[in-house]
Amino acid sequence: MLDTQKNFDRNDTKESDLQAINARNVASDEASASRPNPLASEEMSRFTKNEKWFIVGFTAFVGFFSPLTANIYFPAIPTISQAFGKSTELINLTVTMYIVLQGMAPMLWGPVSDHVGRRPISAACLLILSLSCVGLARVSTSDYWLLMLLRCLQATGSASTIAIGAGVVGDISTRAERGGFFGLFTVGPMVGPAIGPVIGGLLSDHLGWRSIFWFLCISASVCFIVIILFQPETLRPIVESNKYQELSLIYRPAIPIIGQRAPSRNAVHSQVKVPKNPFRLFLNVDVDILLATSAVVCAVFYGVVSTISSLFVVAYPSLNQTTIGLCFLAIGGGMTFGSVINGRVLDIEYRRFRGKIEALRSAEKGAQSLDISREENFPLEMARLRVMPLYVILMVAACAGNGWCIQRRVSIAVPLILQFIVGYTSISLMNGVSTLMIDLVPGQSSSVTACNNFIRCSLSAVIVSVVEPLINAIGMGWTYILLSGICLLSLPLIYLAIRVGPRYRVKRQRARELEQTE
Repeated sequence: MLDTQKNFDRNDTKESDLQAINARNVASDEASASRPNPLASEEMSRFTKNEKWFIVGFTAFVGFFSPLTANIYFPAIPTISQAFGKSTELINLTVTMYIVLQGMAPMLWGPVSDHVGRRPISAACLLILSLSCVGLARVSTSDYWLLMLLRCLQATGSASTIAIGAGVVGDISTRAERGGFFGLFTVGPMVGPAIGPVIGGLLSDHLGWRSIFWFLCISASVCFIVIILFQPETLRPIVESNKYQELSLIYRPAIPIIGQRAPSRNAVHSQVKVPKNPFRLFLNVDVDILLATSAVVCAVFYGVVSTISSLFVVAYPSLNQTTIGLCFLAIGGGMTFGSVINGRVLDIEYRRFRGKIEALRSAEKGAQSLDISREENFPLEMARLRVMPLYVILMVAACAGNGWCIQRRVSIAVPLILQFIVGYTSISLMNGVSTLMIDLVPGQSSSVTACNNFIRCSLSAVIVSVVEPLINAIGMGWTYILLSGICLLSLPLIYLAIRVGPRYRVKRQRARELEQTE
C-alpha cells in the first residue's frame, strides 16, 4: 500500500512537471488569457455560503425520492401480489419497468433542465410524482395494467430528481468546494435504498400497502410547495442575468429570501454553449472511462444490496422482516458517512494540488510563469482520483469477505461491518467520479449525471438479474468473489482516466475557447 502511495507521488510530480514544460512550449493567446476559466477563483456571489448549504441540503432531500420510491415498494410486493391476484413475477415486472424508466427519464429531464432551468423542472417532476402516487393509492385491484402504467409514470417523475440535483450543485459551486457540496447532496439519494424498505415494511404492516403511496404523495407535495415558496433558480445564464428580478414566478420563489444579492461583475462567467443532445457526451473518451468506472462500482453495490434479504433469511433464520429491514441500515450508514467524509477529502485534495502547482509557479526563475488558470497546467484528474484506488481495494476485500462470512454463518455483526465498508467505499468512489464529470463538462451537470444514471442503471439491472441464479449455481461465497473481481475492473479504469484524461480535457477546453472567439 505504501508503494502504491509512493507511485502516486512520483506520478503526480512527473505529471505536473510535464504539464509545466508543455505550457512553456505553447504560446499564450492573449484573448484566451483574459477569458474567464473554470480553474479561476470563481464565486457566484448571488448566493452566500450558508444559502448554498441550504440549497444543497434541500436538493439532497428532493433527490431522496428517486431511490426511496423504488425501494419502499419492495416489502409490499407479496401483499400487492395477493391483492391483485397476480403472481410475484408479474408484480416484479412493475419493478423492472420502474428501473427501465429510472434510467431513461433523466435523459430527457436532465438536458431540459440545463436549458430551461432547475426550479421549474424540479417542480414539474415532483408534481408528476405526487399525482401518480394518488393514482397508485386508489388504483383498482382489477386493473393490473393501470398499476404498471402508473409505476412507469411514477418513475418518470421521481427518477430525474438526482440528475437535476446534480445540476444544482454544479451551478452554485466552484471546483474548490464542489466535493463537499456533492458529498452532502448524495446523502439523500444514497440513504434511500437503506431506509426505504424499513419505511415500506412498517407502513405496509400497520396501514396497508396503499399507505405507501399516500406517504410518498404527501412527502412529494410538501417538497413541491417548498420549491414554489422558497427554492430559487440556480442555472447560471438565468441567475446571472441583470433581469433576474424581472423574471416570472416560474424562476423566482414566492417568498424570496434566498439569493437576493446582485452578482458582482467578477461573478459573471462566460457563457458556455450547451448542446441539447445529451448523447453527444458519449463522444468524449475521458467521460466514457469515468462512466464505465462509476457503472462497475454501482453494479457491484446493487449486487450486494439486492441479496441481503435473501441471504440473511437463510443464514440467520431468527430474523423477521422488520429486523432484516433494519439490517439495511448498516450499508446505508456507510454510504451516509462516506458521502460526508469523502466530500471533504475531495475539497482538501483539490486545494492541496492547487497550492502545489502555485508553489511550482512561484519557484520558477527565468522561465515563463506557469498559469494554473489554464486547463493544461492543472492535474485535475489526479486531484479528484488520487485516493480512489485505495477505496477500490477496500471495497473488493469487504465484498469478498461478506459473501464468505454469510456462507459460514459467522456472527451477524461481521457481515454488517463489511457491508458498512462496502457502502462507504462505493459512495466514495461514485462521488469522486461524479464530481470529476461535472468539472469536465461545465453547463451540462444534469446531462452528464443523466448519462451516468443511464449507464449505471443498465449495468446494475444486468447484475441484479443474474446474481441470484449465480448464488444458486456456485454458492454465495464464490458469487461474491466474482462480484469482487468485477469491482476490481474499476482500478485500471481509474489509472487510465488519470493518464489520458488531461489530453481530452485540454482539447475540449481549447475547442470552447475557439467557439467563443468566433
